[in-house]
Amino acid sequence: MSFLKYFFKYRKTPKVYALVGRSGTGKSYRAQFIAQKYRISLIIDDGLLIKNDKILAGKSAKQENNFLSAVKCAVFSNQDHRNQILKVLSTEKFRKILIIGTSEKMAQKITEVLNLPYPEVILHIEDIATKDEIDTALQIRYNEGKHIIPVSPIQITRFYPAIVYDSIISTISRKLSFGKRKIKKEKTLVKPEFSKPTETAITENTLKQMINQCLYAYGKDLKIEEFNYTEVFQRYVINITLRTPIRLTHNEENELKDFISDSIEKYGDIRINNLNLSFNVWDL
Repeated sequence: MSFLKYFFKYRKTPKVYALVGRSGTGKSYRAQFIAQKYRISLIIDDGLLIKNDKILAGKSAKQENNFLSAVKCAVFSNQDHRNQILKVLSTEKFRKILIIGTSEKMAQKITEVLNLPYPEVILHIEDIATKDEIDTALQIRYNEGKHIIPVSPIQITRFYPAIVYDSIISTISRKLSFGKRKIKKEKTLVKPEFSKPTETAITENTLKQMINQCLYAYGKDLKIEEFNYTEVFQRYVINITLRTPIRLTHNEENELKDFISDSIEKYGDIRINNLNLSFNVWDL
């Protein structure tokens, strides 16, 4: 048994928190608030392992210059990337960890590949941010293509100078026995390459390519058989029929649907109102 497998088998089980919500709703902006409130020492966000505003390990999906590599990075599909995170986790003494994801299923997928238990506490962005705050965050994401990473600009500039756009100072109030203490946290505003479209309108071919890349990253032998979409005010309804060699379970179908829609929203900067999937089993 390797050291990493031995460690993760016999260590004390950490408590896993998940912060979930649609892409662009302000999860990364509020990550440090959540960590402070629940005394969580580690954060997993978009391919990075973060502690006290510093990057411990990993690479950011936001530095990837195309849709497919960003998707694969976010869910630790690359073995070297995954092992780097696992190695550092094995050396860290932590009781709590926060996973940030666009859905519960994405958070669960990340815990699976990192040998962590399923989230015990699931926090939804709607529970900690107002509708106006979420709408503002969405506007910044989809109109300006800006993303937030919950670490200082110095850290991000060191690793990914090309995507750094600006910094944000936020204040966290921490309750102490003698009153409240305000703590300033600095976050980095970035503009990833994948958020800078080369065309103003999303074509059918572009959408199909994104979906095919999601299918490839998901790891299922699935092919697009039929595809169509409608778009109203830059919000999309997508209908897809997929060919599959084996019948998927209901849970697998829902998981695939969530993975495709979440990935396209997060790394394609496309707002999806509904994604409808149907399946045809191959005749072997």
